[in-house]
Amino acid sequence: MADGKSYSLYDSPLLKARARIEGGRVRIESSGTLSRLPVIKSALQMFEGQIPVRVEAERLCLSTWIPPLPSPAFDRLAESRVRGLLGMRTPDQVTISITEECPNRCAHCALPDSGKRLRLAPETVKDVISQVLDMGTTLVIFDGGEPALYPELPDLVAAVDERAISTLFTSGAGFTSDLAERLADAGLYAVNVSLDSPLQEEHDLMRGRKGVFSEAMAAVEHALDAGLLVDLYVVLRRENMHHLEAFHDLARRIGAQELTFFEVVATGRWSERQNIALTPEDHDRLAAFVRAAAEPRIFSVPEAYRLFGCFAASSWMHITPAGEVYPCSCYPESWGSIFTEPIKEIWRRMGSFPFKKSKTCPMRK
Repeated sequence: MADGKSYSLYDSPLLKARARIEGGRVRIESSGTLSRLPVIKSALQMFEGQIPVRVEAERLCLSTWIPPLPSPAFDRLAESRVRGLLGMRTPDQVTISITEECPNRCAHCALPDSGKRLRLAPETVKDVISQVLDMGTTLVIFDGGEPALYPELPDLVAAVDERAISTLFTSGAGFTSDLAERLADAGLYAVNVSLDSPLQEEHDLMRGRKGVFSEAMAAVEHALDAGLLVDLYVVLRRENMHHLEAFHDLARRIGAQELTFFEVVATGRWSERQNIALTPEDHDRLAAFVRAAAEPRIFSVPEAYRLFGCFAASSWMHITPAGEVYPCSCYPESWGSIFTEPIKEIWRRMGSFPFKKSKTCPMRK
């Protein structure tokens, strides 16, 4: 870590903020009229004391979920957050499920295969990318199904220009060394490797197929070899809360730069499940674990949710393989189709989504 190195987060007459590396952690220095606003303090506090995923001489990567700084993408994100103070919504993070194809049968899949072999054509995805970048998006996530099985994936990654970063969700199926190199060459920023358990048998059982854990570990190795950032993405439920330390130990052993904890949602194949969301005691345990953890960095979505409320239709948007536009991947309600109107019109209409910034997810039971 380059202790003492300082990087500009935001620089305007009303707000100046810098990130300084001290003892391997981020320290935030801010000044200006806007720095005294509670919402700005909260946003900057998200970085304070955090472990960055990568520190370079001229570039700081705070998280696999945030563009590096300095970069045009990070500047756009900072501007959109400031505009948010004025009530101007920006779809900072857009997830595109490019295909239903997937060899797994995950018990908790939020977007299970319809049986129709749905797939967005490459030209359609590129048009979506162009539209959302023009709307201010700074993170384009390719999802599925299993997006690694989409032959034109590197071309889609290359369509995301310097205005945003692109990342990929994968179970590891089809994520070969060759694909990792091609994606890195195309400009992919990071790979999110999904994991349900640090134990092979448990993970494979949740994914409905033997060998998925081995494929996930191989995907991590291929991504790291290609120079990509790696995030282990864990969906927490009551049954795997006892694995918190084991998940973190695994992330450290395999060299992942980040570990993301997301809370399970009763949607998709689990839409009828009850009592799967974390208990208040689980949340307290998670928060304490995250605060005390050393490297690698942990990003707790439940903690971000507690601080800022629901991101659906506020700064998140999801597009399905059928072209339907959802507030997020976990809220299966279409607000329009990319095939019938511009995405910016759908996003404008989503302004009336009733759960924006809600501290209680309507899908969690």
